Amino acid sequence: MSSTIVDNHSLQARLKSNLIGLQTIVIKEVTRLIRIWPQTIVPPVITTTLYFIIFGKVIGSRVGEMSGVTYMEFIVPGLVMMSVINSSYQNVVSSFFSSKFQRNIEEILISPMHNATILIGYITGGVVRALTIGTIVLMVSLFFVDTLAIYSVFITFLVALLTATLFANAGFVNAMLARKFDDIAIIPTFVLTPLTYLGGVFYSITLLPQPWETISRFNPIVYMVSAFRAGIMRDRLDAAAFDTNLGFSFGMILLFIVVLFSTTLWMLKRGIGLRS
Repeated sequence: MSSTIVDNHSLQARLKSNLIGLQTIVIKEVTRLIRIWPQTIVPPVITTTLYFIIFGKVIGSRVGEMSGVTYMEFIVPGLVMMSVINSSYQNVVSSFFSSKFQRNIEEILISPMHNATILIGYITGGVVRALTIGTIVLMVSLFFVDTLAIYSVFITFLVALLTATLFANAGFVNAMLARKFDDIAIIPTFVLTPLTYLGGVFYSITLLPQPWETISRFNPIVYMVSAFRAGIMRDRLDAAAFDTNLGFSFGMILLFIVVLFSTTLWMLKRGIGLRS
């Protein structure tokens, strides 16, 4: 009986320490987001606004309609997703690498917090930043389109949440493996940006000839952009405009999250990229 009571107290103490630790990391990340808002919020909003002006107004006026809607309306979901992907990734990779570079990450690693708690804390910070910027970008789009009736708020929010979670996790991995500040720019520049531009942000991959359409389906961002576009304008777009089935898109995103989250926990347990 006494051993059971001790075990219960020990379990409660571990749960309490993990909850306090999670709360501390999340507050730190959100405070950082608000404190340096000219660096975290303003630049992506300005960049996306330029995309609206250049691609939507200038090029869009020549393209005309795309799959039953104006070209400007068509690219809105893609541009919102692009801001969500970049923001979630950049928030975690810069924050965690800064902690690693300044050596204060060691205090977190030796704490009684579980590795999953540490990972979820940083991911939550990235998700908050991504959803904040995504919402602002969606509001900015109202200045460029006549109307933006969202087909399903639930689908739209869920896709954005899962996508932000996935790329925040990816940013955590990049930060773990990076040895200098230049390393945290390699993946966004040479991997993330090309995949985003080729992920159906500015066009439907169904317009591509073979074998490029088939090759594009190996790009994970295609599934996120397609699902998000379905959440916003599923009732207005031509059926052929959807690059993937909605259920299949959710399945692929969840699969990527589970695999990447499990891999990151394994890396944390082994101390990969964290031990001198």
